[in-house]
Amino acid sequence: MSAAGGMAGRPVAVVGAGSIGVAWAIVFARGGFAVRLQDPDAGRRAAVPGEVATRLRDLDDAGLVGEPPAGIAARIAVVDDLPAALADAIHVQENAPERLEIKRELFAAFATLAPADATLASSSSAIVASAFAPEGVVRERCLVAHPGNPPFLIPVVEIVPAPFTAPSAVDAVRSLMSGCGMQPVLVQREVEGFVFNRLQGAMLREAYCLVRDGVIGVEDLDTVVRDGLGLRWSVIGPFETSDLNTRGGIASHAQKMGPAYARMGAERGQNDPWTEDLVARVAGERRAALPLERWDARVAWRDRALMRVVSARRTIPPFDPEPTA
Repeated sequence: MSAAGGMAGRPVAVVGAGSIGVAWAIVFARGGFAVRLQDPDAGRRAAVPGEVATRLRDLDDAGLVGEPPAGIAARIAVVDDLPAALADAIHVQENAPERLEIKRELFAAFATLAPADATLASSSSAIVASAFAPEGVVRERCLVAHPGNPPFLIPVVEIVPAPFTAPSAVDAVRSLMSGCGMQPVLVQREVEGFVFNRLQGAMLREAYCLVRDGVIGVEDLDTVVRDGLGLRWSVIGPFETSDLNTRGGIASHAQKMGPAYARMGAERGQNDPWTEDLVARVAGERRAALPLERWDARVAWRDRALMRVVSARRTIPPFDPEPTA
């Protein structure tokens, strides 16, 4: 959906005005939609205009908005109650606390108050839609759209349908997100934590273990990720990293490093070997994306991209832990 289509069409309802709700409001308003942002807490509602203005100013200073911030902010209306937020909405984005009973209550209300064609999405970090979607035909329009935090800077959004979610609802949400500058990825089946938090959780579990076992300190571990893994991952993901780290590609990497990774996993009680058929599947997708004859060119591209990231990072001012007077 284009920005112009959003501006001329129906609004998006954002339910919950915490940090994620405010961030989503900015995403949808930056995409051209009128946004109705609702929260039951009057204090939260009162804080929204200032928070929106601050974030839009920072985005503008970084050159990340394509119009004056005031125009984006003007498309965000803070409303008191759900009926006002949901009236005529084309999409509802729920951002309540990660508590099942709250989500069930809200989605039951959405079923009654939202238009019959509105898509109903939760920003849930781990709870699947099957756990909170109400009974009836409304279930076909329910799904999870889980963002990284904050979504106005991290564009990936996980689209996680339940088994009963209609493909048309999935397509509509993916289109809406793409039109607002997001990068939707389809999670093909429900699993607790989806993909973002399962990957994040795997690293956190190992990080805690390494600190517990006296292998490394907290700050040094953060340095390994921030200035090592994370630096590389800002340009390419873990599969492509392995693919480009070993001449011959990811199949060669798995042959050379697979046994060591299997031993590391076994040390933590995990038995998930990279079987031949699994490696072949991953390698097949990588070779479809990058033929081996283009491997050297892609490695050179990676290096040039990292040079730009390293150069840009040098312009970031250090954080001052002392509050200003």
